[in-house]
Amino acid sequence: MDGPLNLSATPWAAAANRSGGPPAALPGRAPLSVFGVLLLTLLALLAAATFLWNLLVLATILRVRAFHRVPHNLVASMAVSDVMVAALVMPLSLVHELAGRRWRLGRPLCHVWIAFDVLCCTASIWNVTAIALDRYWSLSRHLEYTLRARRCISNAMIALTWALSAIIALAPLLFGWGETYSEDNQACQVSQEPSYTVFSTFGAFYLPLCVVLFVYWKIYKAAKFRVGSRKSNSITPIAPEGLEVKEASQQSQIVFTVRHATVTFQTDGDTWREQKEKKAVLMVGILIGVFVLCWIPFFITELINPLCSCDIPPIWKSIFLWLGYSNSFFNPLIYTAFNKNYNNAFRNLFSRQH
Repeated sequence: MDGPLNLSATPWAAAANRSGGPPAALPGRAPLSVFGVLLLTLLALLAAATFLWNLLVLATILRVRAFHRVPHNLVASMAVSDVMVAALVMPLSLVHELAGRRWRLGRPLCHVWIAFDVLCCTASIWNVTAIALDRYWSLSRHLEYTLRARRCISNAMIALTWALSAIIALAPLLFGWGETYSEDNQACQVSQEPSYTVFSTFGAFYLPLCVVLFVYWKIYKAAKFRVGSRKSNSITPIAPEGLEVKEASQQSQIVFTVRHATVTFQTDGDTWREQKEKKAVLMVGILIGVFVLCWIPFFITELINPLCSCDIPPIWKSIFLWLGYSNSFFNPLIYTAFNKNYNNAFRNLFSRQH
């Protein structure tokens, strides 16, 4: 999932050349403008922040015993894929941009980079899909979706995620499905073979996109049905003579006291479980929304470019590529922001260090 970013061909760079800026670092290249340097610095910081934040999530899951179960195994799988994006993909992509969109590191490293690029990004996308599916089943089938069933299904989804990602990533190398490296042009990019483009984009993005949109629609419907059903079946007790009734001010309960006995009825307020479900629905919605916004521009251009031979400006291809990479930064932020257990675990982890 590679695209060029021409940082030296900007108006700022042209102005620097006309004003007698510093000589080019590489032969045949215009020097980077101030804007280009700032942009590269931001991209490097994005890669470092993505790596550190996902590594923190992984370290927390490994250290806290309460996280050694579902759904935290799905979160760990997502964090592993995002750590790999930050450690193995983004740095080489940054080097590619610095080299003026030319690949000077040879054919073997080009194949490795492209394979890890497709593998890690595809796994990250499918991990988001797996988390959405897990949330849907835990909400709509919480009686049948027991802890044992949830563990088996989540492990199966993790295995399928990485297996499918490996097939999509290694298909050009194993089956000669197009070429990723051109020695004459010093080009290194994902195979532009039209049949592989359709296969890879649908397998890596459009299929999981359809799944997550359908799942979130079902989650929203299930959440609305549960709230409506609870309200229609609510009990409004009537107190006879001699019965003391008092309504809890900050709880969704009415407490009846008869002599020394206390009976509690649930009223129309939100229970702890319902509040937790609402937060989970909101978290999944934001996770899916950010995933779509980050990746859809890249995959639209990736699909139409080989099929219609459209001339998409290199700067836009690179913007869309790095926007997709940024999804690996947002994933752990979104998930942990809606989970108090992670926030408490982070505080405990840092307090122990000090």
